[in-house]
Amino acid sequence: MADKRKPIVLDKELEVYRSVLETPTEFRNGFTWVAVAGAFFCGLLMMPGAIYLSLVTGQGISAAWVTLIIFSEVSRRAMRTLSKQELVILLMVSGAMAAGGPIGNLIWRQYLVTSDAVRDVGLLGKFPSWFAPQPTSDAITGRNLLHAAWLVPILLMVFMHVVGTIKHYTLSYFFFRLTSDVERLPFPFAGISAQGSMALSESGERKTTWKWRVFSLGGVMGLAFGAIQVGIPLVTGAVLNKPLQLIPLPWYDATTLTEGLLPATPTGLMIDLGLIIVGMVMPFWAVMGSAAAILMTLVMNPILHGVGVLTRWQPGMDTIATTFSNSIDFWMSFGLGVMGAIAVISIYQTVRDLIIKARELRRRRMAEGATSARRENVWETPPGRGDFSPWIALALYAICALLTIGLCHLLVPGFPLYFLFAFTFLYTPLISYINARLVGICGQHVDIPFVREAAFILSGYKGVEIWLAPIPVDEMGGSAQGFRVKELTGTNFWSHVKAQGLIIPLSFILSFVFWGFIWKSGAIPSEVYPYAEKMWDLRAKNTVLMYSATLDMEGAKPLFFEALHPRVMAGSFSFTLVAFTLLSALHLPLMAIYGFVQGVGSMPHGLIPIVIGALIGKFYFHKRYGQKRFLEIVPVLSAGYGTGIGLIALIGVAINLIVSSVSALPF
Repeated sequence: MADKRKPIVLDKELEVYRSVLETPTEFRNGFTWVAVAGAFFCGLLMMPGAIYLSLVTGQGISAAWVTLIIFSEVSRRAMRTLSKQELVILLMVSGAMAAGGPIGNLIWRQYLVTSDAVRDVGLLGKFPSWFAPQPTSDAITGRNLLHAAWLVPILLMVFMHVVGTIKHYTLSYFFFRLTSDVERLPFPFAGISAQGSMALSESGERKTTWKWRVFSLGGVMGLAFGAIQVGIPLVTGAVLNKPLQLIPLPWYDATTLTEGLLPATPTGLMIDLGLIIVGMVMPFWAVMGSAAAILMTLVMNPILHGVGVLTRWQPGMDTIATTFSNSIDFWMSFGLGVMGAIAVISIYQTVRDLIIKARELRRRRMAEGATSARRENVWETPPGRGDFSPWIALALYAICALLTIGLCHLLVPGFPLYFLFAFTFLYTPLISYINARLVGICGQHVDIPFVREAAFILSGYKGVEIWLAPIPVDEMGGSAQGFRVKELTGTNFWSHVKAQGLIIPLSFILSFVFWGFIWKSGAIPSEVYPYAEKMWDLRAKNTVLMYSATLDMEGAKPLFFEALHPRVMAGSFSFTLVAFTLLSALHLPLMAIYGFVQGVGSMPHGLIPIVIGALIGKFYFHKRYGQKRFLEIVPVLSAGYGTGIGLIALIGVAINLIVSSVSALPF
């Protein structure tokens, strides 16, 4: 069946992304013994590497590609070539297993409940036992995940993971059917994702030998750079009290050096070759939009400090402290105004497009005859794709949503039930549909800011429990693109359902083992894990900032309300509306606006190499290979790079685990 999707928005840049892949005519099952073996292989060997790398650099690991290469080569030597669908599912399963598993959230909780940020607002020891053990419990002081105090938090996590997976799958599937099959939206970036997933799936064919060459080049680059970036810190961290870093991790912090010229401005640089490659594959104007926002931030911070707006900043503050203080004084409110304006614009566009669609349908019915139009099945699906009734999907979502509401009411009985029902059956479907359409049209998404927070404050609820309960404020429309990606790879949807049935229990078990062992071996975060040491502190401060909105501060003004500045929010809201209108009238790239939103108030550290990559890709590689051809090449290069750096990480992790195990022996 040929792909007859007609794009709604005409954008020259998006048009290239739409045509990267065509919809296949045949769909096959990809969940075989290969996926099962790959899940165990990647979970047992790759997951510890992923955990270490996330703590050291904050990045993931391309262990999935290592698994893919090994299994494809073993199968070829066994005189059996893996199908494209098997390799796609294998990549998905191994990638999920290499993500580190859900138990890492418990390690974050143990840090949060004992952090300085929690102590400063008087919350130490006031977290409920269903969230985490008490700070003085042996479960935390002894770094022991096997302690009975962790039983209830783990059981609640398992329940919500299973129920949440069903909710997410069913509702995102419904909106995929609505936006892709009925509305025929183009999903411009689905082709790029599918191309990356199938990068090596046809390696036996002569016409795809270029993929192996590009993949190998990326692998060599990853091995070389990874040996310096993560290899040396991991190996030296196993034998020294403080790891040796030739490249500053997670970034080089220049804030205190530039404070004379740029006061109240976080400056620095992430030295990461992988980010340059990311910049090459990202839409150029989205990167430029983010760069414009970062540049505006760099210019405005000294001005705002000079006029007495950024008053919390003090000389000597590093990137984390500067970013947090500026967020309270200005940038949090500015960002809320921008997000609010984008949300209004997106809702308006959705309503406008629906009206246009309804008018077109009426005209078509009048032209073709009401009888023939009435017989048309707008829900028709390609045979073999693995579809089921969208109404069954809605019914399953409703059942799981009611279970979630019941659990929330049990954990926080003082929170009004009508908020829970409104979140579940009004807000979540609405924002999910809006985002499904945005992803389908231009590959972007939008969040309506402070919906959950506003409900918590308006409810009058006091205490920290409301922030910890699984309140059902969700957005699932963005995952509609995932189904389009599966469709483009020719993979039966049920293959992914069966794969999830394997991933969920296996990832819980293995992540429990590895996170428990690593945490038992040493405190997390610490100097051994530089990314976690810096970013978890900032994350804890921002988290407690939110929690303060419902705390009884004994007459003092909560920090949350100190960070809300209505005039700033109104100004940024108006600024965004005007800017969007002008850019649209001038027919400038739509993605520049969304890139700008994502970059407002952010640190420049990681964006600099991304901008460098975008410029190199745009003005050199696009001219040399052509834009469409280069967009086929660079995902394969990125996969190879991730594989190379992942192998280095695995070697370093293996040395760490061996040293930790030997040092723990009684002889």
